[in-house]
Amino acid sequence: MPGSTELGLAEAKRRLLAREISAKELALAHLDAMEQARDLNAFITETPEMALEMAEAADARLAKGEAGLLEGLPIAIKDLFCTEGVPTSAGSHILDGFTPPYESTVTAKLWAAGAVSLGKTNLDEFAMGSSNMTSHHGPVRNPWTRPEDNAALVPGGSSGGSAAAVAARIALAATGTDTGGSIRQPAAFCGITGIKPTYGRCSRFGIVAFASSLDQAGAFGRSVEDTALLLQAMAGYDPKDSTSADLPVPDWAGSLSGKVKGLKIGIPAEYRVEGMPKAIEELWQAGADWLAAEGAELVEINLPHTKYALPTYYIIAPAEASSNLARYDGMRYGLRVEGENLAETYMKTRAEGFGAEVKRRIMIGTYVLSAGYYDAYYLKAQKVRRRIVDDFEAAFQKVDAILTPTAPSAAFRIGEKMDDPVAMYLNDVFTVPSSLAGLPAISVPAGFSAEGLPLGLQVIGKAWDEQTVLDTALALERAAGFEVLPYGLS
Repeated sequence: MPGSTELGLAEAKRRLLAREISAKELALAHLDAMEQARDLNAFITETPEMALEMAEAADARLAKGEAGLLEGLPIAIKDLFCTEGVPTSAGSHILDGFTPPYESTVTAKLWAAGAVSLGKTNLDEFAMGSSNMTSHHGPVRNPWTRPEDNAALVPGGSSGGSAAAVAARIALAATGTDTGGSIRQPAAFCGITGIKPTYGRCSRFGIVAFASSLDQAGAFGRSVEDTALLLQAMAGYDPKDSTSADLPVPDWAGSLSGKVKGLKIGIPAEYRVEGMPKAIEELWQAGADWLAAEGAELVEINLPHTKYALPTYYIIAPAEASSNLARYDGMRYGLRVEGENLAETYMKTRAEGFGAEVKRRIMIGTYVLSAGYYDAYYLKAQKVRRRIVDDFEAAFQKVDAILTPTAPSAAFRIGEKMDDPVAMYLNDVFTVPSSLAGLPAISVPAGFSAEGLPLGLQVIGKAWDEQTVLDTALALERAAGFEVLPYGLS
């Protein structure tokens, strides 16, 4: 159906319920759009037959008035979620040929809600990266380009495939995971909305682990309402995950108001980093002014340990990764490179199976956990993490939400910064602190860089208070009026 790929998730839901379109028509339109946009490399595995089968079943339920929350809506799944009978690679060579015999809790919830699977999206290998350049399956291309320059840009990472798919109108919405900013940063780079909920809000069961104390599933959409709707279907308690919170899932989408009158919005001084582009500084100020115009009170706050967040993260995350990735040895599934003995088989398999960035983080993590360095690095990092949590708790005694930029730059060219890991890690400077604290945070497209590329504003909220985060984001969305399509799609 012409134009149906332009619908947002929530609008498509309304039209399906009104029987103005069918789930099969919607699925076919998106499958055709996916075929036309393969140059983006957004998908690792496409599932067209599965999509049509699920769409036909959805149409049958819609006809009977038995619609689920996401009935008939075609979405994309980051290839970090295990999907029964559908290959899962985590963007890595070492998982070649792996087809899970079970379903992740998040995807099981989505299918139970009636969602239609378009396929599995590309990502940085094992979710380690901020550019989607480290995938074994090749880089993803951002559907945005500079107006006067057609050079390929990164979509951000690690959930770059999901973000690019939503921005390019080849999926209504998509799942992502966020360890240090891997939903929010690509959302900002691709001009869409992305939310990381409170740690424990979505089950981690069946998600290939990177850093277990940080990983959290979240949602991409073209609007705040879309992300609220998708997140609502994903969230909920899971006894299979010991970190899953036994809390009811609110009706976030149904309760959206966008009202911020009377709310206190924190503006942290520590996020005014040296060398911040003028366009980002101005957008941050514009965001604050928009909220003030809607009746919010702006409050200057301090998060004094913010400057230690990145080094803390890049000790804790690699340490947990080195432990989690020890299971990939070629013995039971995935790639296996034979050696003359067991030890050589391990070494050859891991040497060939892991990419350079994953090896780098495993080495860092193994080092900081080793005897003689554990106390000096890992234990100290955990203590600093506690201080960062304390900073946020103190701030939330004074404010209801915090407003910051999402990323320190707009999308950059594919290949830039790849030779400088530290420069790449700095992409997460604004997103990592809330990840270390396990807090909900959302990125909303709100303006443009000097080169005409999308920029995002980030709202951070109190633990378990996604509703305030979403309402504040909706107020920003309405004020920004960001409705520009990626150049080439308009």
